[in-house]
Amino acid sequence: MTNSIEEILDTDAIFVIGSNTTENHPVIGTYMKRALNRGAKLIVADPRRIELADYADVFLQIEPGTNIALLNGMMNVIIDRELYDKEYIKERTENFEEFAELIKEYTPERVAKICGVDEEDIIKAALIYAEADKAGIYYAMGITQHTTGTKGVMSVSNLSLLCGNIGKESAGVNPLRGQNNVQGACDMGGLPTDLPGYQKVFDPEVAEKFEKAWATKLPTKAGFTIPEILDAAEDGDIKFLYIMGENPMVSDPDINHVQRALKNLDFLVVQDIFMTETAELADVVLPAASFAEKDGTFTNTERRVQRVRKAIEPIGDAKPDWEILMEIMHRLGCKDIYLDPSEIMDEIRTVTPQYAGITYDRIEEEGIQWPCPDLDHPGTKYLHRDVIARGKGMFMAIDHRDSAELADKEYPFVFTTGRILYHYHTRTMTGRVEGLNKLAPESYVEINEVTANKLGIADGEKVRLTSRRGNIVTSAKITNIIDENVLFMPFHYAEGAANYLTNTALDSIAKIPELKVAAVKIEKLGS
Repeated sequence: MTNSIEEILDTDAIFVIGSNTTENHPVIGTYMKRALNRGAKLIVADPRRIELADYADVFLQIEPGTNIALLNGMMNVIIDRELYDKEYIKERTENFEEFAELIKEYTPERVAKICGVDEEDIIKAALIYAEADKAGIYYAMGITQHTTGTKGVMSVSNLSLLCGNIGKESAGVNPLRGQNNVQGACDMGGLPTDLPGYQKVFDPEVAEKFEKAWATKLPTKAGFTIPEILDAAEDGDIKFLYIMGENPMVSDPDINHVQRALKNLDFLVVQDIFMTETAELADVVLPAASFAEKDGTFTNTERRVQRVRKAIEPIGDAKPDWEILMEIMHRLGCKDIYLDPSEIMDEIRTVTPQYAGITYDRIEEEGIQWPCPDLDHPGTKYLHRDVIARGKGMFMAIDHRDSAELADKEYPFVFTTGRILYHYHTRTMTGRVEGLNKLAPESYVEINEVTANKLGIADGEKVRLTSRRGNIVTSAKITNIIDENVLFMPFHYAEGAANYLTNTALDSIAKIPELKVAAVKIEKLGS
């Protein structure tokens, strides 16, 4: 997030796109509702009528995969009516002319047809956003999990730059992270191109710095993303895989492909807190300690580095991740010894500029938001205040492009996935909670009531869903919150798993799979 969670309270307009915030990020959802009570306006764009739509000043129920077209349509209105921040654009951005030329093509009339929404609602949304003094955009995987995901994020940036909302309090571009330490994992180099602090592995100066710090030679070539790793494993080019705290046998697209890839490995190690569906395929399972059994830090969605404190000793043979990794490092010849996680944080400070001023003592009572470049720095509430990090904000001329797989005669429905309030990711933890399983016990697919009537499908009946990659049996949930041509399914469940159906087609830049759009057919099976 460029901004902070608490800043939501003072915003004038909230634009939620591709995020079911009240279910997937319920704490942030409460901040949004409090902001609305204080007078903020709300725009919601989503293929489903999520709860926040009931609070919205305008709700745009767009076709899955049409985010970029919608954003371009809103920007067309803003530019046409000269509601953009001319002074901000002149002083703090570049490439506006090329961008604005492309945007001319995205009239509200044209965009309404692409997105399947009312032209007047596009105009209304644009005016709400442009006329607000402080407007924040909040998005999640509904923006990123497309073959155009990176360009979708660029389009979000375009809209925010257009109205001068980057570097402004209670505004900005705010991706809502999907898990508790996703931000921290990325910060620490959990990306195929990065060392800690987003320092690129192929930069010679960066390589020299880390080789000196760690007294070893480092590879200088970018690695693979997860989809690329699985492709290479199935092809036999990767022989060994070490998976920590991840369950791709439920969470990744085309599970049949995932299974073939993992079974084709010579050796698979899984480190996790429970015996997951992925761990069941492993040659070795390393039992890891849960959050309550270890000390350390999490870095949350607003860049806040916070302490995690051990409440109980690890159960059985479980160990904290850092201890397991240190023991493996020692067996591989590394002599470094850490006696406490605080010593690891001290090392992080020396090689990661954003974390240079963060110590366990400083975050004993309250977390600090990076960047925090020195011990006297209080942390950074919102980014790009005085200057945009790259110097000037870059407008990108981005066209709408169809999803990799569209509905057709053989597979006539658009299939999309997401989360629900009662379960978390692959249910590794929540699936063991009796109360949550009573509330949401099994897999289901949401079907529009008109579609269900046409197909003779009753609520609760068993149906078979089939895509080009596989088929599953699940239960029908008849609803009016999705369109007639769309089917929605939560991906949490291993039985009747949604990801047997999803598409492995990748975003060409970030290599993110298109989990949010696939073509399927549906067959009534009966009770």
